[in-house]
Amino acid sequence: MEPKDISRRKFIRATGLSATALTLGFYFAGESKASTIIKGEDAESYGVSLNSWIHIDTSGKVTIVSHRAEMGQGAYQAIPQMIAEELEVNLDEVNIIFGKGDTVKYGSQVTGGSSTVRGTYKNLLKLSASARQMLITAAAAKWGVPVTECFAQGGHVVHRPSGKKMHYGELVVDASKLEAPKNVQLKKVEDYTLIRKPLPRQDTPLKTNGTAVFGIDKTLPGMLYAMVERNPRLRGKVKSFDDTAALKVPGVKKVFKVTMKVFNTDREGVAVVAESTWAAMQGRKALKVVWDDSGFEYVNTEEIYKKMKAELQSKEGLSAKKQGNPDPVLAQQKNKLDVIYETPYEAHACMEPLNCVAHHKGDAIEIWGPIQAPDWVQGDISEKMGVKKENVVVNMTFLGGGFGRKAFLDYTHEACLISKEIGAPVQVIWTREDDMTQGPFRPGVSYRAEGAVNNGEISAIKFRLCGQNIGHWMGSKKDVPNDSVLEGFQPSYFDSIKNISFSDIPFETPIPIMWWRSVYASTNGFAYESFMDELAVAAGKDPLAFRKQYLKNERCQKLLDKVEQVSGWKTKKPKQGYGVAITECFNSSVAQVVKVSKDATGKIKIDKVWAVIDCGWYVNPDTVRAQVEGSIIMALGAATIHEIHFKDGLTVEKNFNTYRMPRINEIPAIEVHIMDNNEDAGGVGEPGLPPFTPALTNAIYDLTGKRIRKLPFDLSKV
Repeated sequence: MEPKDISRRKFIRATGLSATALTLGFYFAGESKASTIIKGEDAESYGVSLNSWIHIDTSGKVTIVSHRAEMGQGAYQAIPQMIAEELEVNLDEVNIIFGKGDTVKYGSQVTGGSSTVRGTYKNLLKLSASARQMLITAAAAKWGVPVTECFAQGGHVVHRPSGKKMHYGELVVDASKLEAPKNVQLKKVEDYTLIRKPLPRQDTPLKTNGTAVFGIDKTLPGMLYAMVERNPRLRGKVKSFDDTAALKVPGVKKVFKVTMKVFNTDREGVAVVAESTWAAMQGRKALKVVWDDSGFEYVNTEEIYKKMKAELQSKEGLSAKKQGNPDPVLAQQKNKLDVIYETPYEAHACMEPLNCVAHHKGDAIEIWGPIQAPDWVQGDISEKMGVKKENVVVNMTFLGGGFGRKAFLDYTHEACLISKEIGAPVQVIWTREDDMTQGPFRPGVSYRAEGAVNNGEISAIKFRLCGQNIGHWMGSKKDVPNDSVLEGFQPSYFDSIKNISFSDIPFETPIPIMWWRSVYASTNGFAYESFMDELAVAAGKDPLAFRKQYLKNERCQKLLDKVEQVSGWKTKKPKQGYGVAITECFNSSVAQVVKVSKDATGKIKIDKVWAVIDCGWYVNPDTVRAQVEGSIIMALGAATIHEIHFKDGLTVEKNFNTYRMPRINEIPAIEVHIMDNNEDAGGVGEPGLPPFTPALTNAIYDLTGKRIRKLPFDLSKV
């Protein structure tokens, strides 16, 4: 058998289905749902449309469109769960399909900023309630009875006095001709039957039996495969290349230079197109390229942080926020704190490397892939490839992790350029090494924190941030401060701290940077909440009580009360270290307590993490807990293992052997609690990450007296 015939997906599907057929057999329902995704048909083909998200055929089968990307965070569950609630259908009886990129139909489809639920829930509830009302109105008209005598239940409309009923399929044609009601009554939270219930995720069977279609699984008739040799120094040009040996590799069809705009510079590479991924990979290895790297600085990690430190000591930066005036207060203090925190560059390291299938058809382009922002891709490809926007079709697949990287648009554009050049559909695949060495990366950031306490009270705090600005890479003005300087910092602190300031010292390197899970809150949270701990120590106060003193907002008070209670903060025993941190991110607040101790060899071990999230209105508690747990594990890697180094302009870490993930035996026990209230929905996918690291390092200080101000640190060497 040829290697190309033993795909991971085929293997899992074959072995998985045969096993389940012998035991349970219910996986076939999951496979049926997967087949609808594979076909990639228009949503309208699933019946009559009541709106862009809801389609019902005449048999009563309901199809719900999930218009946001599913990269493990639960959108494929949350969106249908919200719609099914107000539509009064059973979630396990509906089709779920991905929506194509279309801002007219769906508005923003960018899956980022933890926005899927918080940015859409009000509209989704209203539109599904409207659809339900239209079906009820159609039934009442058919029966000649008052609308008020009818109600919806389980995909049917029921006439209460007579008990007669009709399924939605019998009503959908008439209902679709009605005007959508302008005002509808939404269900009360206490009447929910689906929302706020820990329902099993609809994508779990698909991912268990191997029928879920990720970008890398997509194939098309006549499709070729491409790999691109890109400049290893991130920028620069192709001086020359020799494709003689590459073209001798069996299966290699064509070799050519690819030039594309990435940020504000041209990225050049050499594409090898072949009949299989393996042939393209071997052809790329045989390729000989001479690069022109002139004109760019060859950066080194040590020099980057040395420069940042010098900037922090000599510059004030651009003011991002100022309350009171900390400078004269700090100038009068004899015992003020003045410390530097450092956080590293990070790779996204998604489990599924970048890939994209593109078919350039002349005046139209169709794309399939793991894409976080299909609407952005549609607009970007239209502009760069000179094709009308309506002729650019973007199909989403499942994503094997995104963390912000797959909202960037370079890999889809690259696939379109290659498809146009060869006149055929093509799948462009990035290897793990391509993915980890090309970036963009989370920017490394350094902070200078100054502060003082008098008589147990904070008299002033001054934060200066120095690091690359993502906004500048996206084209924003360089004379304005980074608008993310305050991310992660609890806004409620401003109610109590009279003298406080934040500033941004612009810093540039040739390293491409981009969003990474929780963005600047992922680094700000460490600096700001570690420093609050240092101030608490200086004030001689309990760190958790110290935060309660300054976070007077009622929701913060309740959150801190909860984490204090569940963690047993007041029952700490000797030889235990407890650390606390609380951060705000995408309109949600998360407080965490980390407990540490020493093992028999004297090394630090993390005994447990307690996390309490206040995200306001939420959909599925299991998903919320899973997202917080995932955030903590990702934060553990960022705090204790991960760092992308640069040496002579080259990325040092290239794969999981030098950028390993936390292993299962390293994951501490995690306990997650959700605050129940009816406040507006906040984010869930990212807010659980920022407080973990400061809670951990604060716990280590509590146990050992050692203050950690530079990440990552080796837990076994503390």
